[in-house]
Amino acid sequence: MMKPKPPRSCDWPTSHPLMIEYHDTEWGVPLHDDQKLFEFLVLDAAQAGLSWLTVLKKRDNYQRAFYGFNPERIARFGEKDIARLIANDGIIRNRLKIISGIENAKALLVVRKEFGTFDDYIWQFVGYKPINNKFRKLADIPATSAESDSMSKDLKERGFRFVGSTICYAFMQATGMVNDHLVRCFRYREVQNLWPFSKVSRDDPEKEPG
Repeated sequence: MMKPKPPRSCDWPTSHPLMIEYHDTEWGVPLHDDQKLFEFLVLDAAQAGLSWLTVLKKRDNYQRAFYGFNPERIARFGEKDIARLIANDGIIRNRLKIISGIENAKALLVVRKEFGTFDDYIWQFVGYKPINNKFRKLADIPATSAESDSMSKDLKERGFRFVGSTICYAFMQATGMVNDHLVRCFRYREVQNLWPFSKVSRDDPEKEPG
């Protein structure tokens, strides 16, 4: 009896189980929880100049070191906390990246006061609805977009760090603001069908996905 063929996937996941699991269960799924959004803001900044697999291998350690990515707690970090994190070989020990996580937690709390939630603020850059791209090969996927440019500019003006347009676009991919699964990937339609959890569909449940 022939074994069933594995589902067609995107080209970028390696054979490493962490990469496969991340692609198959998380990447591109729309997120609206402030703490999870902040987690990816920290992790995508940490990735700068490194591979995503490096970050995934240290993700559990980041969870512990950053107290579950609780922005209220992280915003109170001082020099002793910075020294503790720099000495932690379970995370990426880059002082600037560590400080950016703390400063970004502070900036996020200010954004919350203005918008109610970080979710309501950050999803405005895609009109509160995921952008479903239709890329057929890895080379078609851009590093930035007009939306990530706007997000980066506004975040920087609000005091966020390590939020260049490339990092912002990776953040958008991770949090489901854009669906960049290749159209032949089994996750493309699955992720696309998750969009009713977006703010737009909650406000207008009769509206059909584009």
